[in-house]
Amino acid sequence: MGDDNLMLKIRMLLLAWFHFRLYHEKGLPLIVKRFSYKDIKKATDGFKRIINNSSQGTSYKAKFQNGSVATVKEVKLPDEDDDSFIREVQLLGRLHHRHILAVCGYSTGSKRFLVFENMENGSLKEHLSDPLRTPLNWRTRLQIAIGIAAAVEYLHFFCDPPIHQVSLSSSSILLDENLIPKISDISLFNASGNQITSLPTSSHCSKECAVEGCKNIIFQLGLVILELITGQSAEKGGVDLVQWVQESRFPGSIHKMIDPDLGNSYDQRELKGLLSVARLCIRCVDRQSICTPQILWYLQKKIGITRRSRPS
Repeated sequence: MGDDNLMLKIRMLLLAWFHFRLYHEKGLPLIVKRFSYKDIKKATDGFKRIINNSSQGTSYKAKFQNGSVATVKEVKLPDEDDDSFIREVQLLGRLHHRHILAVCGYSTGSKRFLVFENMENGSLKEHLSDPLRTPLNWRTRLQIAIGIAAAVEYLHFFCDPPIHQVSLSSSSILLDENLIPKISDISLFNASGNQITSLPTSSHCSKECAVEGCKNIIFQLGLVILELITGQSAEKGGVDLVQWVQESRFPGSIHKMIDPDLGNSYDQRELKGLLSVARLCIRCVDRQSICTPQILWYLQKKIGITRRSRPS
């Protein structure tokens, strides 16, 4: 236990050092590219290539003149002026992590759009629930859990100010061509702290908001881990999964809850380690007893997988 505490302290000191270098030595990253409305319209074939249509805006598949493929999302911000929107978009350029969906550009005018990198393999939810997709193997699921935990650690400790308003679910975790996971839903807030819509950017909120947001995202991470293990959806509150993992006798029912798509191709020790981390995350909703560096540390220690997920 003493060695674990020492390693955690060392990790926290390293995080503080990396944070200082990132924001005091490297400066701000490059400005996000601006597209014209005409560029967006042409790339989306006159807004005909619809991927998703929701109250928060329509998403389109886009192919630009240089051959690059991207996802374009309409942004509905009726009370936000262009200058404020552009300032928020530029904050997007400061989010740089392997497991966070990158913004490639934006467009203003009568309509506003954000341009994101293309994610060939859709959402984690589709891979867990669609019988026509090839099931994710156990090793890939472990890598997804660790990758998302690394992204959360980055948002909490490498961003200035720290970002805590994140909607983390199997629907908002997207997978690229190599099944690398990326968080796609970080809330957009205006300077007064009022949520406008749901898009990746920095946020401005009170200390109380940050604490609650931190607890909430850790809880959501626990639900995502449970989904990776069981293959069951937790998007409607995850009540059943939460009750199951909190039961004192739940170890006896683990074999009944494992995703059938996994068969017997998983490691029992790794499974127990993953479940113990999920339980710690779920308990965080009542009181914050764990922080994100601890989650990543526990995952790497209990499962035996390491990943270099530092900002570049």
